[in-house]
Amino acid sequence: MIEIKELYKKFGKNEVLSGLNLDIEQGGIFAVLGPNGSGKTTLIKCLLGMVIPNKGEISVMGKNIKSDSSYRHKIDYLPQIANFPNNLKVRELITMIKDLRGKVQLDQELISLFKLEPYLDKKLGNLSGGTKQKVNLVLTFMFDSPLIILDEPTSGLDPISLLRLKKLIQSEKAKGKTILITSHIMSFVEEISDQIVFLLEGKIYFKGSITELKDKTNQPDFEHAIASILTDNHA
Repeated sequence: MIEIKELYKKFGKNEVLSGLNLDIEQGGIFAVLGPNGSGKTTLIKCLLGMVIPNKGEISVMGKNIKSDSSYRHKIDYLPQIANFPNNLKVRELITMIKDLRGKVQLDQELISLFKLEPYLDKKLGNLSGGTKQKVNLVLTFMFDSPLIILDEPTSGLDPISLLRLKKLIQSEKAKGKTILITSHIMSFVEEISDQIVFLLEGKIYFKGSITELKDKTNQPDFEHAIASILTDNHA
């Protein structure tokens, strides 16, 4: 599904990605983790074509993204912060995105799932952060793409909406989709992920299951395993 070879990216003198190599198989939920500054956001933006690497190759669904940008139409992306036009109503925004991308079948189903009916005619600038995140999720999942990238998807969600999101992600996985997630909520990551991709100083430090990570770090639980990596590498 995704193949990355020797990826380098510098911002000025700061090398954010330094020879990163990563293969992501088709199907399953992959959590991309790492401390602040480890390169998570840069990696995702390189995948999306929003940041151009200095060196290296990225292939998505068998196509080198440098020579073919059509792959982007097969990715659904949830940004960490959605900057919506404040004066637009929720219904107007959903309609606009549908007109831009087309082939939508799931918008009404998702509006019902996240109980957004009372907000459809409200302006986005008047919504709470949690409600904006629900709108963000509707816009992401209403397209039937094989690759889904979710950057901090739990942000601002109440417990019931979080449960609905977990079920939604699992149902997308059951369709054979590949889902990449970044999150600082370790309990969410542990519950939902098939594999962990841990970045450290611009490289892949670990890729595998949570059980394998606990074995590697000799720790009894996931949070202590993550803490162990960070402690060992900042001692």
